[in-house]
Amino acid sequence: MSAIAGIYHTNNDPISQDNVTNMLECLSKYPANDTQAWKKENVALVSHTQWITPESIGEELPYYDYEKQLAITADAIIDNREELFSKLQIKDIHRTRITDSELILLAYYKWEEEAPKFLIGDFTFVIWDERKQKLFAARDFSGNRTLYFFKDDKRFAFCTAITPLFSLPYIKKSLNEAWLAEFLAIPINFESTDSSSTVYKDIKQIPPAHSITIEGSKIKLRRYCTLLNEEKLSLRSNAEYEEAFLDVFQTAVTSRLRTRLKVGAHLSGGLDSGSVVSLASRTLSKENKKLHTFSYIPINNFKDWSPKSRVADERPFIKSTVNHVGNIEDNYFDFEDKSPFSEIDEWLDILEMPYKFYENSFWLKGIYEQASKQGIGILLNGQRGNWTVSWGPALDYQAKLLRRGNIGKFLRELHLYSRNIGVKRSRVFPVVAKKAFPNLNRLTSSEGVVPYPILINQDFAKKFNVYSKLEEHDVDTTGLLNRSAYEIRKTQFEHPYYWSINGTYTTKLSLHHSLWDRDPTNDLRVVRFCLSVPETQFVQNGQDRSLIRRATGGLLPDNVRLNQRTRGLQGADGIQRMTADWNLFMSEMELVIKSDFISEYLDISVIKSAMERLKDNALPEFVFHDDFRILMRSLIIYRFIKKLA
Repeated sequence: MSAIAGIYHTNNDPISQDNVTNMLECLSKYPANDTQAWKKENVALVSHTQWITPESIGEELPYYDYEKQLAITADAIIDNREELFSKLQIKDIHRTRITDSELILLAYYKWEEEAPKFLIGDFTFVIWDERKQKLFAARDFSGNRTLYFFKDDKRFAFCTAITPLFSLPYIKKSLNEAWLAEFLAIPINFESTDSSSTVYKDIKQIPPAHSITIEGSKIKLRRYCTLLNEEKLSLRSNAEYEEAFLDVFQTAVTSRLRTRLKVGAHLSGGLDSGSVVSLASRTLSKENKKLHTFSYIPINNFKDWSPKSRVADERPFIKSTVNHVGNIEDNYFDFEDKSPFSEIDEWLDILEMPYKFYENSFWLKGIYEQASKQGIGILLNGQRGNWTVSWGPALDYQAKLLRRGNIGKFLRELHLYSRNIGVKRSRVFPVVAKKAFPNLNRLTSSEGVVPYPILINQDFAKKFNVYSKLEEHDVDTTGLLNRSAYEIRKTQFEHPYYWSINGTYTTKLSLHHSLWDRDPTNDLRVVRFCLSVPETQFVQNGQDRSLIRRATGGLLPDNVRLNQRTRGLQGADGIQRMTADWNLFMSEMELVIKSDFISEYLDISVIKSAMERLKDNALPEFVFHDDFRILMRSLIIYRFIKKLA
């Protein structure tokens, strides 16, 4: 609930008060209920605090425990408080008042560097252990909160944001070209395979699921949490799996409703956000509180170009969920004055780095702004649901059956699935066959699918050996997505760098708007449960996402719960929003291709080709086309480096 910062002089030199003051001044651009600092000789801790939970009101942070000789500053909401109360033997009389930072400190006092393993929630924290003369810091398992740092042989400095670190005279703002090379070569929405690196050469970050220990000049980085090796759950019936699923999911949702302010939620027309909203509304109604939902809708004059299987305007499904669930105040916003183009500079300022998710940038930021205006403290979402609560890829499951020679079961699943989605088996089978035997059915450009254009300047790529690095991490640079859903899911939970961008933008937006984006589908208890459930619970009888569809019977309307025929398509109106600015957009792209510094990093010929195809042909359906993607990503990089110069 804070932007935190601090300095540790490992050579024992005293810390200048001016350095602490300068960092605090940089943090002052974010709203705060309180700002405090704690300094002792060669250590200083800072907290720029936003009071989100009831316990955080008037919290002393940074906090120093004189008896234990431990000091802490923390940016945290801990969700397994009841479990920790028991394990730490905290008396009932103290439980309603104890803050999350005090809980973390007590956990460290009991378990020391093992403490992060016992914490569930969104957190970063830094503890100064005075007795042992060491600094200990940790970040939650999927990096929902950020913590950046600088380290040399004399000093260690850290902060939730990057910019305050540059207020220190010994930290220089210089571009990390190795990071940029990977950013440009990777087609999908993550930045680098080095989860501790950033766009700045001198600034590192604690990776998700890692802790860091500094004792004198020694620094130790350690991963404390790994997944994927969960023991498989074995229950007797579908009903038992559904009951167990709802129990852990409801616990995750309920624990994320703890706020002194209003509770809001992102709501689309799908299963993930819909199930979160249903469970949250049910809990809040018992406390006579409303749930406020926020939904993005296309602009009024949107020309719907989307295929029949996709839904750009999800209002009918959203309204159906709202009416079925009840206890909801629903809000719909088209953000007609915003577009992917209009929001670039603000996003660069917020993120402190370039980004790739321009398609959804205008409404993501817009929902935060509207929720903040309405006094929301917690904004729920279901972003990771595809990989946890609503996991169940029917086509990949059928491909697995076919590949293993389980023909009888495969034919049954194929038949039922085709019936469920209203498509002939003869149309589904070739898709499954390609998934089952990719080497025999490899997609090629002659079949109408072309690789993602290579945007990076090839000399720049060779300079950092970027393709070899990405190949070592099995990163596909073609953008053809030939990997199975099972492989992608495994990577999601095995490698922290795939998911950390979500924590980056939610942390930065939360600081600007004094509200926390919280995802129950990414709760560690939910993740572990879903990874332990047998595959046959997620896909059965031709039904994808079967477990959540069955478990939410009565909680969601059937037209949402059982919908296998259509899926939402958010951001489909992105180009139409830019119609009035299209000439301005293209004029700026002319500056991009004439820029000397950009030609060092980007292949100008690729940009020119994309410009030529789109210059007089800004059709709405090109919003997800590679040509538009090339132009938007190039422009974002251009503006970022220009600001940096």
